[in-house]
Amino acid sequence: MSESQPWPGIAVVGAGAVGGYFGSLLARAGAPVRMIGRPAFVEAVKKHGLFLDTLQFQERVQVEVSTDHGAVRGAEVVLFCVKTTDNAATARAIAPLLSKDALVLSMQNGVDNVEQIRAAAGIDALPSVVYVAASVPEPGRVKHVGRGDLVVGPKNAKTERVAALFSRANVPCRISENIEAELWTKLVWNCALNAVSALGHAKYGQIAGSADAWKVVETAVYEVLALARAANIHPPGLEDPKAALTGALKIATQMAEALSSTAQDMNRGKRTEIDSLNGYVSRRGAELGVPTPVNHALYALVKLAEGRS
Repeated sequence: MSESQPWPGIAVVGAGAVGGYFGSLLARAGAPVRMIGRPAFVEAVKKHGLFLDTLQFQERVQVEVSTDHGAVRGAEVVLFCVKTTDNAATARAIAPLLSKDALVLSMQNGVDNVEQIRAAAGIDALPSVVYVAASVPEPGRVKHVGRGDLVVGPKNAKTERVAALFSRANVPCRISENIEAELWTKLVWNCALNAVSALGHAKYGQIAGSADAWKVVETAVYEVLALARAANIHPPGLEDPKAALTGALKIATQMAEALSSTAQDMNRGKRTEIDSLNGYVSRRGAELGVPTPVNHALYALVKLAEGRS
């Protein structure tokens, strides 16, 4: 996408930390962005704009906001950023409203969102892997504390379009020929850190600094890698378990000040995405005969803590 080309119309479905961060960067670069979010978010942004507090700058960004899914009408690119628990309902809500050639990009945790979206509403969404440490301390404010890059794939006209779109907004976006393995790489990190952060009320840096917590991380990682091998999936650079642990430590260090999204949800009394993370590993492990006791324990404890066991 050249700098002289007009920006496509962009809709963000689920304007939380991820949607708010990436949508704001696109808007800041000049793209017309409409964000669909909860009433408190919409009210705050209409009054004051969306405040983006990043490691590089602090700025109010003007975007269109709505609580109505109808705001996706006419959008050429739709960033699908809802919690995985809302996949089916949201997909069914927006499917009749999408333009014929709209490009829908799943920007979510977990490895099977595209399949869920397709099964629910026949939408052929593109998968992406999102690496960002961001939170919403209050409605209308997004705080960024680490990273902020994407992976899409495999290489084709649609993924090249996505990469060009984000690159134009100075968001690093890499194209991978093995996007399934990339999704599993992110699953490894999520299963290693998210639940431990939530249950321990700990930032990633605190987990990295605790020898006892790191033993839990280590075992969770090994279980996910065993499951990946059984499923014939080979996450890049993670064939060696020690390399996988080094990667987990790198993530925890890069995002040392971050609380996991699971921890943020629990702190707000919201339902978490644990079913798509350690819960997915537990279920898939049972199907393939791979023991995953630590991942199952983390899943069960988070479910108990959120009162939805």
